[in-house]
Amino acid sequence: MANAHHSSDANHGSVKSYMVGFVLSIILTIIPFGLVMYPSLPKAATLGIVLVFAVIQVLVHLVYFLHLDRSAAQRNNVIAFIFAALVIVLLVGLSLWIMFTIHTVMMAK
Repeated sequence: MANAHHSSDANHGSVKSYMVGFVLSIILTIIPFGLVMYPSLPKAATLGIVLVFAVIQVLVHLVYFLHLDRSAAQRNNVIAFIFAALVIVLLVGLSLWIMFTIHTVMMAK
């Protein structure tokens, strides 16, 4: 039983892959941190850059650490992730829309 391997073992990354992901994560953290700690851009631009870097960092984590890719073995995991992300976006987005609408109606009276 010591040699029993799962078929998904082939999808696990190498040390090089993990190091690339780690270095990218560090870079994607340091740049927004620097923009916030040493403001040189307008706040709206800084917020936009931080959000873009956050999305890129999520993608880096998904690819390099969770090993989600376009392979046939990962197709179900990618579909499940996309569905979960869609549900979260709808839940948060629609909740904010409802709260904003209620606030607008309540303040009008």
